Amino acid sequence: MFLVIIRRCCLEPYARSALSRRPQPFDSDQFIYELKIDGFRALAHIDSGEVHLISRNGNEFHGFTDLATWIAKHLRVDSAVLDGEIACVDEAGRPIFRDLLFRRRQCVFIAFDILFLNGKDLRTLPLIDRKAALKRLLQEAFRFANPVPRSCRSRRTVAV
Repeated sequence: MFLVIIRRCCLEPYARSALSRRPQPFDSDQFIYELKIDGFRALAHIDSGEVHLISRNGNEFHGFTDLATWIAKHLRVDSAVLDGEIACVDEAGRPIFRDLLFRRRQCVFIAFDILFLNGKDLRTLPLIDRKAALKRLLQEAFRFANPVPRSCRSRRTVAV
């Protein structure tokens, strides 16, 4: 069973719901359901062909220079900030955190939100619109974290 992250679609930018565990399955069309990726949360700052992967604490991930270089080479934008997760995935596409810790596999960046694009602040747009813009931007070489379809939602959910 997967842990699912729920993000409210219609909240103001960066407003967050408190974490909670629910005894009953939760379902609502006012929320987006996403799989939790076991990796390092990161912002990919792209500017003029350079990429910096930044942690939640504001520190740069220096150990992922190959990944940053790959993103810079394959993402064709002047500037952007992508929110995502650095992960190592197995052949079936499942994240393997232990492989990430010990760099046993090639790392990937799994994007799930776009905050800025070519100088434009997208944070005021609804989350679903930002996800659509992100999906249009990414090529096949990138991994995009699609929302979980209603038919696949699990009982174990966490609201964030």
